[in-house]
Amino acid sequence: MLTDKQICTFYLDRQVFGIEVSAVQEVIRYQEMTEVPLAHESVCGLINLRGQIVTAIDLRKRFGLEDRKPDKLPMNIIVRGSGGATSFLVDRIGEVREISNNNVESSPATLNGVARDLIRGAYKTDDNLILILNTERAMNVTLN
Repeated sequence: MLTDKQICTFYLDRQVFGIEVSAVQEVIRYQEMTEVPLAHESVCGLINLRGQIVTAIDLRKRFGLEDRKPDKLPMNIIVRGSGGATSFLVDRIGEVREISNNNVESSPATLNGVARDLIRGAYKTDDNLILILNTERAMNVTLN
């Protein structure tokens, strides 16, 4: 069950995902990053967010999707978790949607691998299925 009644949606490839609004600190354009040697492959680097050092995780890599085209810059969703702030790099930002727990179901059985662990449920709309991201697990890059 979700504790929040709103989700912030975003896209990876053609799939729609959502994060509970209460976990989102802010959404910003692409920021230059400092690489981190020997980091997990999904860690793109560190960004300086008004003096706060934030780890940037590419959710495309986290989900095992193909790399983003070089001419397409990602957006940053800054989320707060138990370990502090993290930036999730996504293809594009969607909208904030009001949701009802009545329309949230458990993760689809068709998900496999890391995706199964990173998705906490699916929200049905008239148009599509929004996969709800488990932000704490997505931040934990040691989960494979």
